[in-house]
Amino acid sequence: MSPSALRPLLSLTLLAALCACSVGGTADDDGAEQEQALVAAQRAAESVADGGTTVPPPAPVCDGSQVQGLIGQSIDDAIAEQAKTDAGAGSVRVLTPGQMVTMEFDDTRLTIDVDAQGRITALRCG
Repeated sequence: MSPSALRPLLSLTLLAALCACSVGGTADDDGAEQEQALVAAQRAAESVADGGTTVPPPAPVCDGSQVQGLIGQSIDDAIAEQAKTDAGAGSVRVLTPGQMVTMEFDDTRLTIDVDAQGRITALRCG
């Protein structure tokens, strides 16, 4: 395989590795993200091997790393909205201790975990 054909494959492999190292989330969330990244990398590798054009990786929809500085602050509606904007998320949800939640993965949603005192303990996309 030529070096120019390996570049997109290397990029996708790095993307898959970065997805596997996401901040926060549960093991189930991480597994789903890893599976999505591996499928995307496999499709790109097959495309290159077949002599086809490579498809660029999808643009990130939500970036939780942009709002990690909010950990420890008290949550209110204004902070939740600002965090949503800063992370580039389409929606936001605030989870309190013991709250029932759905387990579907939504890469456009910012999830904010808070403790019993209303202080932010974690922020993640999904």
